Amino acid sequence: MLAVRARLVPPRCRQPSNKRFFIQSLCDGFLDLAIALPYPPSVPAYSTTIIVVTVASRVALFPLALWGRNNLRRLEDVVLPEFERSKPIVSRQILNDVKRLSINNKQITTQALQQLHLQRTREKLKEERKRLLAEHKCHPMLAILVGAGNPTPRLCRHEPFFTLTSLNHPDSTWTIPIILGIVTMANVESNHWFMRGVQKTRMEEREEHAAAEGKRA
Repeated sequence: MLAVRARLVPPRCRQPSNKRFFIQSLCDGFLDLAIALPYPPSVPAYSTTIIVVTVASRVALFPLALWGRNNLRRLEDVVLPEFERSKPIVSRQILNDVKRLSINNKQITTQALQQLHLQRTREKLKEERKRLLAEHKCHPMLAILVGAGNPTPRLCRHEPFFTLTSLNHPDSTWTIPIILGIVTMANVESNHWFMRGVQKTRMEEREEHAAAEGKRA
């Protein structure tokens, strides 16, 4: 009986997901773009289109990347130092409040007072951190999400590039890894050179500020 019922029931076809259709449509659109662009015959259409699309997406997202870098700079140079300076002040304020509470209520034990001080200090510091982030318009999570929002590498991973039939496959000639390594090293060195200049400027500003504070004292 079960065998007869199994024959009568048609096999269920696995329905492709909408995500697969969406990615496939994007890939087809990318291929159509590569064919439609007027490249010279000597220029590989797919490889050049990958480079053009990547550069265009980077240029379009450059304001967001610059905003994220400025956001991180404000967080490191302004918010975090001010937050660290506020920690002992908040701790002393909470300690005074707890001492007044212990004077008014003699039944509270020392361990309970310590736990109360620790809990109130954490809550106050959490509120202070939120206040500083809102005051200086720093949003760390938003900057992280903006940095990870470029979909170009995921969309181009199935496309051919120069001698590769697909970007998912390794390069047996090691040509592209060597070129990318040189480009990455140049990018890192240029960033280090830029950051050294920025750090030097910040250090000079801090020394001038410390000297001015010393003269006032």
